[in-house]
Amino acid sequence: MISIITAVYNGLPMNKLFVRSLKRYTSGEFELIVIDNGSTDGSKEFFKSEGAKVIENKANYSYPYCQNQGIEAASYKTYAFLNNDIIVAPEWDRKLLHIMKTHELDVITPCGIERIETREASLQIRRRWKLIKNPISFLFGINELTLNLMFRLMYKNWEKFSSARYDQFHAEILEGFVGNSVIMSEQGIQKAGMWDERIQAADFDLYMRVKKRSLEHNDIKPVHIALGVFHHHYIRITSKSKPPKFADITNLISLEKKWGDQLDFYLKDNTNF
Repeated sequence: MISIITAVYNGLPMNKLFVRSLKRYTSGEFELIVIDNGSTDGSKEFFKSEGAKVIENKANYSYPYCQNQGIEAASYKTYAFLNNDIIVAPEWDRKLLHIMKTHELDVITPCGIERIETREASLQIRRRWKLIKNPISFLFGINELTLNLMFRLMYKNWEKFSSARYDQFHAEILEGFVGNSVIMSEQGIQKAGMWDERIQAADFDLYMRVKKRSLEHNDIKPVHIALGVFHHHYIRITSKSKPPKFADITNLISLEKKWGDQLDFYLKDNTNF
């Protein structure tokens, strides 16, 4: 049982694909908690019609603020913080929970276009995605049809692609993170803390906080990437919705201001290539 938490502002075509993939490819019981930041395109109503628990913000709030809202509303003790611009892998939840248990991890992410097994492989798959996404979005815009077309051209057969990766890598992991999908146990939240609402680059901050905790207390392992589970990320598609400025923007600070000289130490060699 898992609580899926996602924050949205508009993006109805992508939201439809996201929910469709969750319902098709999630193998266990789950609840979907959506933090809606004032959508005006019917997204809020769509999620309600699909049975999601919708938290309605009157303004657009930052990512960590919304994720903490989701935690407070969650019924289950395993949390999946998912971007709404992804397509999840078949049986993603069962596989990731199995890998977490195998390696005794409290925080894990799947792999994806941003990072897979090697630098060379990551660069290759990124180039392929750009060659597909950029011409289609430029010529035909962003809608449900073009999003589906990009996805089909990229992978041909999603189930076959996903199965091949899991067969190849199974439970193999790599220290690092791919921030569009972060799965955490209740123990992980207790040890690492809630999302820092001052940091919009919250995935980087979480990675560093968990790493710091692992070095100082040795009661949690660093964040790892599951190489056998791949989530497709449309990457910056949702930024085209041009959301309004964050209502909590005056509370936000940079990673550099928070971490100072420690920033390079915690990020070196262990984040996205």
